[in-house]
Amino acid sequence: MDLRTALLQGQKLLEDAKIDAPRLTAEVLLAHAVGRDRAWLFAHCDEELRELWWIHYGRYLHQRIEGTPTQYIVNRQEFFGRDFRVTPDVLIPRPETEHVIEIALRRPAQSILDIGTGSGAIAVTLALEMKARVRATDISIKALRIAAENARRLCAQVEFIACDLASPLDDAIFDLVVSNPPYVPETDSLPREVREHEPAVALYGGADGLDVYRRLIPEARRLLQPGGRLIMELGYRSAEAVQTLLSGWAEVEIETDLAGIPRVISAVLTRSLY
Repeated sequence: MDLRTALLQGQKLLEDAKIDAPRLTAEVLLAHAVGRDRAWLFAHCDEELRELWWIHYGRYLHQRIEGTPTQYIVNRQEFFGRDFRVTPDVLIPRPETEHVIEIALRRPAQSILDIGTGSGAIAVTLALEMKARVRATDISIKALRIAAENARRLCAQVEFIACDLASPLDDAIFDLVVSNPPYVPETDSLPREVREHEPAVALYGGADGLDVYRRLIPEARRLLQPGGRLIMELGYRSAEAVQTLLSGWAEVEIETDLAGIPRVISAVLTRSLY
């Protein structure tokens, strides 16, 4: 069997299992099994499929059909043009979270804190794009190991701290606090591959999805210098409630994603709140 045939067979299996983007998924999994990128795969589609490649490819197809996200099978996800290592210990970075980066880049910041860093995607990206001093926290030691690995591999200077929110850090030392907090209400029904494979601690934000926002906003007020900014990703239908929690902050702005959904909220700490 050549690689072209293997690709077509994998695509058919994924289509029958109603997996999204079956062609692309088959390409990614076969390239991973071969240990090459997709460009190499296309250039060598007539090459014979080796037994070891077939064993790996078959296992990856089975995992995907059983619901494991492709990113956890290949252990990578692109974010803001860079490849990040991901495992089931961290949330898979979504394209929507890149809006947090885009908004942060609008104004310079010398000191940045990423609360709940997960894979480190936000912290590492801001460290590389802004050349700022970046710290990042997470309650999960396993997540911090992945984040630190990503920082080392991408040559980003980030200090990682294991804690709940930012409890051990001093007051008024940051120009910018960013976060993609857990915001899914506990009663919401998530797709199987998210519900069964991504870490619950990074997904769920209590009964109404606002539990972490209620704690994070006062924490950011403590940590920011006067005039500093807070930028947070928003959960679906949470924009109005989070905006209310930011009462007293200045320049509260909500940005929508490409689908028109409120996705990111930002606010500036006023002296009256300091």
